[in-house]
Amino acid sequence: MINKIENLAYLLILIFPLSLITGNAFPDISITFIGLIFIYLYFFKKQFSDLFTHKWILISFIFWLFIIFISLFSENKYLAYRDALIFIRIILIPIFIYIWILRDTKRIKKLTLVIFIAVLFVCLDTIYQFLNYDPLNGFGKDIFGNLPDFYGRLTGPFTELVPGAYVSKFSLIGLASILLFFQNNKIQNIIMIFYLTLVGLVTYISGERMALATFLLGLFFLIIFFKKKRVIFLISIIFIFSSIFFVYKTHPIYNDYTILNSTPYHLGLSVEKYYKCNNNSDKTECKKIIHLQPSFIEVLKNFNESAYGQIYSLGIKMWKDHPWQGIGLNNFNYLCQNNPKYQNLIKNYNCVTHPHNFYLQWLVETGIFGLLLFIIYIYLIFNFVNKNKSLPFTIISLATLIILFWPIMSTGSLLKNWMGVSTFYIIGICLSLTRIKQKIL
Repeated sequence: MINKIENLAYLLILIFPLSLITGNAFPDISITFIGLIFIYLYFFKKQFSDLFTHKWILISFIFWLFIIFISLFSENKYLAYRDALIFIRIILIPIFIYIWILRDTKRIKKLTLVIFIAVLFVCLDTIYQFLNYDPLNGFGKDIFGNLPDFYGRLTGPFTELVPGAYVSKFSLIGLASILLFFQNNKIQNIIMIFYLTLVGLVTYISGERMALATFLLGLFFLIIFFKKKRVIFLISIIFIFSSIFFVYKTHPIYNDYTILNSTPYHLGLSVEKYYKCNNNSDKTECKKIIHLQPSFIEVLKNFNESAYGQIYSLGIKMWKDHPWQGIGLNNFNYLCQNNPKYQNLIKNYNCVTHPHNFYLQWLVETGIFGLLLFIIYIYLIFNFVNKNKSLPFTIISLATLIILFWPIMSTGSLLKNWMGVSTFYIIGICLSLTRIKQKIL
C-alpha cells in the first residue's frame, strides 16, 4: 500500500511542472496531499529516521514555528495566523521531495526530462502568441485560447502574465536533462545552444524584465564555473542577444508607435499606435493611444517615483514602525488600505498585496529575526548543494538557486500558491540533483 502511495506521490511530482500551467488549484491540492501523506508516514509509520540530520530541514521547522509565534503581535491576527499555519505545506515541499520522493536517481532523470519538455512547450506556445499580434488589440490567443488582459504582454499557456518567470526558473533544470539524455557531445552542444537561445528570447518578449535579467545572471554563473561548457554558454548568450536584436527590429510591437509621454509611474508610458482602419473608414491609417508600463530606463532614472520605489519605501516605513515583530504575514495590503499612516503613500497606483521582494517581505511582515531566519534557511540550502560543487549538476543547481533568490529584483510572494509552491518545488529538485554523480564530457 505504501509503495502505491509513494508511486502516486512521485507521479504528482513528475507532472507538477505541467500542472502549473493549469493555474493554482491542482498544483496546490497535489502538494498538500503529498505533504499530508509525508506527515502520516513520519509520525505514524516512523519512516525517515534521518529527517533532522540535515540542518536546512531543522531550520525549516524553526522558521515555521517562529512565524506562528510572531503572528501573536500582528496587526490583523486572522490574516497572519491563516497564512502562517498553512505555510507548512510549502515549507515541506523540499523536504519530502529530497527525503522521500527523489531518492532514486532514475526518478530525478525522468523529472528533468519532463521539465525540459514543459519549458520547450511554454516557449513555443508563447512565441506562437507573440506572432499572433495586431496593433489594435495587441497579442492574440495562444493555442489554448488564453488572451492577455494587458496590452503588450504575453500569457503563453497560462492565465496569468508569467511565461517568462516560468521558463527562467525552470530552464536550467531542463539543461540538466540535455546533459543526461544526449551522450553525443556535438548533439548535446547544439541542443543546448538552441534551448538556451529559445529561453532567452521568450524571457525578453514576455516583457518580464526580471525574468530575463535573472536568467542571464544564471548563464553568467555557468560561464564562470561550468568550465567544460563555457564556450557553449558564451555562444548561447551571443545567439540570445542576436535573436533579441532581430525581433526588436522586425516585430511591429516594437516599431508601430510614437511615444507621447514617458514617466516612471504605473502605466506611465503613453504611446500612439498605428493600425489599418476597418473597411467602413475613409482613412487608410488609424491611431489609438495606449498606456503601458514605463520603460526600464525611465524606472531606473526616477526609481523613487516609480511604483516599485513607492512600494519599497512603504515597506521600509512599515518595518521601521514594527522593527522586531513585523506587521504580520499578509498584512501589507491590510495596513496600506486601513491605516491612515500608510494610506495614499503609493501614488498613481493601488495598494498591493506584498512588498514585491522576498527579503523585504520577510523583513516587513516578520521583523528582523524573521528575515534573519529566512536568510539562514537560504544559506543552508546553498551550502548543502555547494558541498559537491565540482559536479556539473551541482553547478546547475546553484545557478538555478541564484535565479530564484537573487536579492536585487522584484518578486512575487512566497505566501501565494503559484509562486510559493513552484519556488520550493525547485528548491527540492536542486537539492535532489546533487544525488547524481554522473560525469559530463
